[in-house]
Amino acid sequence: QVQLVESGGGSVQAGGSLRLACAASGGILSNNAMGWFRQAPGKEREFVAGIDWSGGYKFYGDSVKGRFTISRDYAKNTMYLQMNSLKPDDTALYYCASRSSPYGRRLNADYGYWGQGTQVTVSS
Repeated sequence: QVQLVESGGGSVQAGGSLRLACAASGGILSNNAMGWFRQAPGKEREFVAGIDWSGGYKFYGDSVKGRFTISRDYAKNTMYLQMNSLKPDDTALYYCASRSSPYGRRLNADYGYWGQGTQVTVSS
């Protein structure tokens, strides 16, 4: 049974940092692409960052470029999102996702496996 479990969310002041983790189990293969998305109240789910099967290709949404870094640890079967210089606009429920393909995508519909989400709240 495929499972993705996020952790690391919390409350932080603007300018601070958080690191999110996504632990994968039950069939998420190391050759799956993975990604992070977020959804704020009243808004659509937004692409944040993606990483391909090799970890060598990473790509980001425009609003987080230069501040967030995605990575993955194959030994631990875990993906990370390092978030620096956080802003109040980054407040959202953050989801990790995986797709049955080596190559990442930016659209929700391209990902078949999702975690339950972890809340990030940034105060000004």
